[in-house]
Amino acid sequence: MISTFRTARRPKSLRTAGLGALAVLTLLPAIPAAAAPASEPAPRPTAHALPRPVTPAEARTSAHLAALQGRPAKLKAFFKALPKGGDLHNHLSGAVTTEYLIKLAAEEGLCIDATDTAVAPPCGPGTRPASDARHDAAFRQRIVRAWSMQDFPADQSGHDHFFDTFGKFSMATWYTRGKMLANVANTVVEQNQFYLETMVTPASDGSKALADKVGYDADLAALHRKLVAGGQLDRVVDEAIKEADDSDVQFRAAAHCDTNRPDPGCRLPVRWISQVSRGSSPVRVFTQMEVGLRLAQRDPRFVATNLVQPEDGESALANYSLQMRMLKYLRGQYPGAHLTLHAGELAPGLVKPEDLTFHIREAVLVAGAERIGHGVDLVHENDWRQLARTMARRHVAVEVPFSSNKQILGIAGAAHPFNAYRSYGVPIVLATDDPGVSRIDISHEYQYASKTYGLGYVELKDLARASLEYAFRDGRSLWATGSAPSGYRPVAACQGDVPGTDRPTARCARYLAANPKAATEWRQETAFAAFERANR
Repeated sequence: MISTFRTARRPKSLRTAGLGALAVLTLLPAIPAAAAPASEPAPRPTAHALPRPVTPAEARTSAHLAALQGRPAKLKAFFKALPKGGDLHNHLSGAVTTEYLIKLAAEEGLCIDATDTAVAPPCGPGTRPASDARHDAAFRQRIVRAWSMQDFPADQSGHDHFFDTFGKFSMATWYTRGKMLANVANTVVEQNQFYLETMVTPASDGSKALADKVGYDADLAALHRKLVAGGQLDRVVDEAIKEADDSDVQFRAAAHCDTNRPDPGCRLPVRWISQVSRGSSPVRVFTQMEVGLRLAQRDPRFVATNLVQPEDGESALANYSLQMRMLKYLRGQYPGAHLTLHAGELAPGLVKPEDLTFHIREAVLVAGAERIGHGVDLVHENDWRQLARTMARRHVAVEVPFSSNKQILGIAGAAHPFNAYRSYGVPIVLATDDPGVSRIDISHEYQYASKTYGLGYVELKDLARASLEYAFRDGRSLWATGSAPSGYRPVAACQGDVPGTDRPTARCARYLAANPKAATEWRQETAFAAFERANR
């Protein structure tokens, strides 16, 4: 079974914050950190926050964006056409459109029970075939509301409804990873993005069986030795690789990649991130971590590991520091594997105050995370300003999905630490998290950022660049070390070229051919040039 869903059961009451004001032509202003005392001066801009030179084409596009204010349809078209890098924080099952999940449920002959949960056939009393949704609009809308954040019930918090959706549609995601990827990849390309990292749970059953067989050992080195003994861990990794192979075949068929009319998603570079269910027992968590990291070492399609499920869950809270120590140990065993962590996806009132003080810190300083997902509780962390400076110095990027943060945590606008991260120079990449569940797309997130935080075109462009710069894409970057995001100067091999031109010099062309990451970034620069010509 391919388990790709997130689950939760933790009722909480949350409030939704309001939105900020609009200002569209500001070029990286000095922004006070969110929730900082009024008497404290704003931090001095770091190298990351300094304004960079603006080209004439960028200035014209900025003016064009300003002229579109008050014209909703034109603005929506502008943000959809805007090149938007890659999506680095994306759960595959939560990214699939709800309508497509209903289609998958119908194709698999599944039933919908009284709680709107997809269950196995036959459809007995109290259930209906999912296929009824094809012709019964009211039934279809009922499922959409249960499986997404559209018009969710007033008697349930956004947090609980969001996470409950995954358990309701999970059966529709079994054995359909390739089909789901075809749906998501097409959307990513249509949104004018060039790369995707998406999360799945590899070899879920095999990992669980191995963990239960080995049993927990508080000595992590001993637990590691038990897992790898006799090649049993590698057999689970083999299972995960077989799943990926089967998914590739299913994807290519669903996206018509081997026909004369391939879907847009066929040309999208995709990498997998292995999910670890942080709410599980310590031995299962450790085993999933090691499967994910070993998989990234063996199979280039897999690049990193991440912890999923609600960070405020009872087991997740109780074992948080232990899990960070587990990752620290395992990263020593698998130094080539990347690590991005959901950390700080918390808010006051959701957990005890003391639980808000150390999660991002330990993810960065103990586990060694290279990116942080959400990071919403930043200003509640112990010595958060020093933590932000450390993240900026180490180039630890924050993956920010605005809609998810608002729907789950009730955090938006000035209450979100977006401004705090920017003012300390922490790299930021915009992401969708679970766009199918949230009923949004990446264009919505960029437009929200522009309206709420007064971002102009140049800042939006650099956010898109950052989403490729901090991707775990193979090869070296197009941009010189230390130049992003304050300058984005090309590497020496391409220094004499204008990024994105049709005919790079021979030296630059060789560099691009040898470095897929740089080639993807070059492709985006080509798209920016075309976008700026069309929006002046």
